[in-house]
Amino acid sequence: MLDLSTIQKIAVYIIPLIFAITLHEAAHAYMARKYGDNTAQLMGRLTLNPLPHIDPIGTLLFPLIGIVMGGFIFGWAKPVPINYSRLHNPKRDLFWVAIAGPISNFAMALIWALLLKVSLNFNSYFGTPLNLMAQAGITINISLMLLNLLPILPLDGGRILFSLLPNKQATQYAKIEPYGMWILILLLLMGGLTYIIQPIYSLIVGIILALLQ
Repeated sequence: MLDLSTIQKIAVYIIPLIFAITLHEAAHAYMARKYGDNTAQLMGRLTLNPLPHIDPIGTLLFPLIGIVMGGFIFGWAKPVPINYSRLHNPKRDLFWVAIAGPISNFAMALIWALLLKVSLNFNSYFGTPLNLMAQAGITINISLMLLNLLPILPLDGGRILFSLLPNKQATQYAKIEPYGMWILILLLLMGGLTYIIQPIYSLIVGIILALLQ
């Protein structure tokens, strides 16, 4: 990406970031309703309006720090309220509710990749901003997808693993949830997230871009 000023970086990243987090949370809410729990819908979270999903610290401050500093983009939205007891089959349906968020990010990364290719057909006045925003959209969505797929509760990957484990092992695994965010922050501060995610990120982005050739 070009050498951009701080304001330019924020302008390029803000729309893809808001879309990435909003659709991620709305996907969880949609899938929960599909499998029997309309709690999120009743609380106004089954919406593409970003305002109900935004957490000032997790959605704005932390990602913007990552964007400005050029580091790993780390952030979160307000958790979608899920009443697991209302799901048709709570443990099985939890898998689909959890994986819906990362799938939405992957789908958005593909859409941004198509826009990246489209941007090459415009002159620099329109093409360059679209190209930069598309690059940001791919980066943000693949990063958030991989972050959320880490098998750490309460991340989506942790929920997915919980749903796949036998009941006894799942119950034991659930006991680490109170420490999950501390584990995640520790990995972030020690650079572990970059070490874990970067190789997979590079592989996925490389495949996506290769498919557009």
